[in-house]
Amino acid sequence: MPRATNAPARRRRRKKVLKRARGFYGVQKSSFRVASGKVMRALAYAYEGRKIKKRDYRALWNIRINAAARMCGTTYSRLIHKLSQKNVELDRKILADIATNDFEGFSKLVEMASG
Repeated sequence: MPRATNAPARRRRRKKVLKRARGFYGVQKSSFRVASGKVMRALAYAYEGRKIKKRDYRALWNIRINAAARMCGTTYSRLIHKLSQKNVELDRKILADIATNDFEGFSKLVEMASG
């Protein structure tokens, strides 16, 4: 009986990896052995990058809220504390958007929270 190599599955597996490695430089995009490791590493970085992106955006929102709050005569921590006491359930993303695009509305929100 001849030896079976399962060529179709092997080809599909390799094509999948090489397709993901398409933008890589040199032998990293054409050699399966090299591309396989590079693709796995790239996927790991992509996973981690999605987590870091969330972290970076939250920090940016905090900075924007703090800057707008200081223009209204308070600080970020005091504003967030007062808003939570008043049961205002606006998240930081929305607060930062209001602070950036509608400063009058944000200043009214600060007055309402401190009053």
